Formats: sequence, structure tokens, C-alpha cells
Amino acid sequence: MMPNVIDAEILTGHTKGSHAFIPRITLRPSDSNLPFQLQRRQFPVRLGFAMTINKSQGQTLQKVGVYLPQPVFCHGMLYVAFSRATSMRYARVLVNDTKKQGKLNHSNRVFTKNVVFREVLL
Repeated sequence: MMPNVIDAEILTGHTKGSHAFIPRITLRPSDSNLPFQLQRRQFPVRLGFAMTINKSQGQTLQKVGVYLPQPVFCHGMLYVAFSRATSMRYARVLVNDTKKQGKLNHSNRVFTKNVVFREVLL
């Protein structure tokens, strides 16, 4: 990070590996009733948090993004990942396109493996 620009590497998508430069921008509120002009310079970024599926168990979150670089490997992990949001309307899923998961028959639908141990369901 430089004083006036962030050099960010793009991690996914068709531009994976390329760099994006995020400049510091000047913000001036237009509805200010102050006798002077207020301005501030900041980077246009938002704070985000990440955790593993196991760490999220037992928590309820307003919005959830699930990144699956590979299929889950344990019973119930997919359920835990998808059920953390208060509604599926607030959940987003990114599945890497590999031999074990990804696009289904060149359509917009995707698939991944859901591990279920039938012995546990008895």
C-alpha cells in the first residue's frame, strides 16, 4: 500500500492474477450547512471478515458469502455453510470450476458435492 493508492491483486474470475489500483478519493458533502467546506480523503473500500465453515457453526449472520475452492469433505459442512445467513436471499456462493464441481453442462447452474454419512442419520 502506497500513501495514495492501493495495489490489489485480483484473486478470482477471468482477470485473476492482474492488479487493480484503488486511488484515494476526495469526498465533499453537498448538503453541509457549515460555514466552511468539509472534505476528507479516503480509500473507497469496505471492511470484510472471513472465517472457516467450522468456526461459523452456531453463529447467525445477516449476510454470508461462501467460497468453495473445492468440495466440502465432511458430513454437514455444506448445511452449516448455507444455513448461517438469516435468509438465502442474503447468501452468495462462489464455486470454483473444477472436475469435481463447477458449471453444469455449460449452463449458468453450478454443482458441488454434499457429503452425507447415512450412518449418522439413523
